[in-house]
Amino acid sequence: MTDTRVSLPPSMSVFERGWLSSNNILFVDEGQAALVDSGYMSHAEQTLALVRHALGSRKLDLLINTHLHSDHCGGNAILQREYACRTLVPVADAEAVAAWDEEQLTYKATGQQCGRFTADGALSPGERLQLGGLEWQVLAAPGHDPHSLILYCTSEAILISADALWENGFGVIFPELEDASGFAEQAEVLQLIAGLDVRVVIPGHGAPFSNVAAALDRAHGRLDYLAADPRRNARNALKVMMAFLLLEKRELSLHGLQGLVRQNRIMWAAAQKLDAPVAMLIATLAAELVQAGAATLDGDRLLNAR
Repeated sequence: MTDTRVSLPPSMSVFERGWLSSNNILFVDEGQAALVDSGYMSHAEQTLALVRHALGSRKLDLLINTHLHSDHCGGNAILQREYACRTLVPVADAEAVAAWDEEQLTYKATGQQCGRFTADGALSPGERLQLGGLEWQVLAAPGHDPHSLILYCTSEAILISADALWENGFGVIFPELEDASGFAEQAEVLQLIAGLDVRVVIPGHGAPFSNVAAALDRAHGRLDYLAADPRRNARNALKVMMAFLLLEKRELSLHGLQGLVRQNRIMWAAAQKLDAPVAMLIATLAAELVQAGAATLDGDRLLNAR
């Protein structure tokens, strides 16, 4: 639930989720109940339970996605079935959602799952929204994802930063894995955030926080570190995508993981940037997941620990 280190308006609640499922921000006022981001598909039932508990007999009227990575929209389908809620997605992804192009939406490319959902409208940078009785600006936040958006409330100095800024970093810079620009865009987003009057940041992952200057310093340091050697971004990306596969499948053989890395476009792009045979790379990253407490290893079988 909402972190006690920060204060939020009474019309807002934050459901802080596990690291592989995005936080959900619920807005409730007299006229509308709205949710920003819906978590990963594996946690969809949990997302629905959280929303039901918070809303009681009320219905969810509006669902907004900051971007369409599967950990931010995996609960869309179940919420639409339950509430028939109006759903808004970033404008650059609207056509891919309408056609349900899983390649363009990156689900096939990363080996991740997302239940099919529909969009009733699109959000563009520069628009303004009324959520929880407050006005929110829609801002572009490319870097982690070229189409990502963030939301900023001037009157309350609150930023919903998605994966553009966490308390300790930001999301994987996916465009760079396929030789598109991402580091420069991420730097511009951090500069944009630094120019805003922000009292509280609600990140896509982790607790809301108020020491924005320190978080920006850490993010700039992280970005400099990754940009100095793009293999660092690729290595982190591959480990993150392995963790998502493990969350979905519950267990995988190391040999099977090698096959999945080769089959999925973005995973393979990341692996090719690294100076190691795939089998050795998988074994090394699996050991790091075990060390981090995200997995256990039983012979050749990597088991989800979360």
